[in-house]
Amino acid sequence: MIDLRLLREDPDRARASQRARGEDVGLVDAVLSADERRRSSSVRFDELRSEQKQLGKLIPKAEGEEKAELLRRTGELASAVKAADAEKDEAAAETQRLLRQLSNLVHPDVPVGGEEDFTVLETIGTPRDFAAEGFEPKDHLELGQKLGAIDVERGAKVSGSRFYFLTGIGALLELALVNAAVAQATEAGFTAMLTPALVKPQAMDGTGFLGQAAQDVYHLDKDDLYLVGTSEVPLAGYHMDEIIEADRLPMRYAAFSPCFRREAGSYGKDTRGIFRVHQFDKVEMFSYVAPEDSQEEHRRLLQWEKQWLSSLELPFQVIDVATGDLGSSAARKFDCEAWIPTQGKYRELTSTSDCTEFQSRRLSIRMRDGKSVKPLATLNGTLCAVPRTIVALLENHQQEDGSVWVPPVLRPYLGGREALEPVAK
Repeated sequence: MIDLRLLREDPDRARASQRARGEDVGLVDAVLSADERRRSSSVRFDELRSEQKQLGKLIPKAEGEEKAELLRRTGELASAVKAADAEKDEAAAETQRLLRQLSNLVHPDVPVGGEEDFTVLETIGTPRDFAAEGFEPKDHLELGQKLGAIDVERGAKVSGSRFYFLTGIGALLELALVNAAVAQATEAGFTAMLTPALVKPQAMDGTGFLGQAAQDVYHLDKDDLYLVGTSEVPLAGYHMDEIIEADRLPMRYAAFSPCFRREAGSYGKDTRGIFRVHQFDKVEMFSYVAPEDSQEEHRRLLQWEKQWLSSLELPFQVIDVATGDLGSSAARKFDCEAWIPTQGKYRELTSTSDCTEFQSRRLSIRMRDGKSVKPLATLNGTLCAVPRTIVALLENHQQEDGSVWVPPVLRPYLGGREALEPVAK
């Protein structure tokens, strides 16, 4: 939720942001109109209450016709005050309802456009030339099946499409990735967390996931609880309705959790293998900082993601995501996309978003700095989304014989293995 005062002072900025996102520009004026009704009805209510109080002081002293007139006017005022109070509350509720539909204000440096209009900030590493090595690379599913690591057929049998089993070395590889990622995060000062996979509507809505992303959210009607698509949601909700002392900031958490996504808008996309699935595990970074520090923290989160992918020795590029591809809560988002050899392109493995004060206003999370109490900023960043990372590892580090080279960072968590070997059938 954006600052209503800022919206009043600079509505053109909000209109430009909505336009850049490809969202409803008229919503800005609808919010301002509702806010004007709220303020005018509030003034009207205060005026009537003041008159009501003044009459209350005069009535005991009045007599005869004067007193009768005052009593008559008091009756009129009682009805008017009640009506003004209801109008004030209705306008306030409408203002909040409309304000919560507005997406965060995009950072001025974000490239304008749709999904393909991102800016490449840097490219790290060089994709392997498999032709020069004399063999055609296999895709991750073929490799995973030969390694006895991935079973999508039984995943579909048990749960349906876009579900899978990680078996044998596949399961061990996930645990190695998670342990290595958490080790990096805790070494950097993050507090390790295990979070709930089910959250109340307040937490889901407060983080902005019941807006444009609602179609991808699983809802348990009987319990009115939501399955999280990322531990960003419980991590943001962890401090909702709290005031945090400024000297405790920044606060950084790294959570391991299951994630659930309908992928409702991805029909026909990435149907082979485990790149786009309904359930996966992830290590997520989350930061609470003072608003003036959010851009610097955003770069830090990106640096930690780059450190992680570099430690896995994967070739990747960093992109500045365009306005039309931002989530509603993000003012700016950087993605790290790893090279996927069999697809011949870079695909998203991690992302980090600066949500400024958008989520903290919705969740009522504030910071106290001396006598000042104000909303703080929240940021999130994927450290390791397991299935996609496995995809990138298998394809980039495969050998001609079907084995897969293991980066040194993972070896301590895989019993010292230097390679994953195909299993005999």
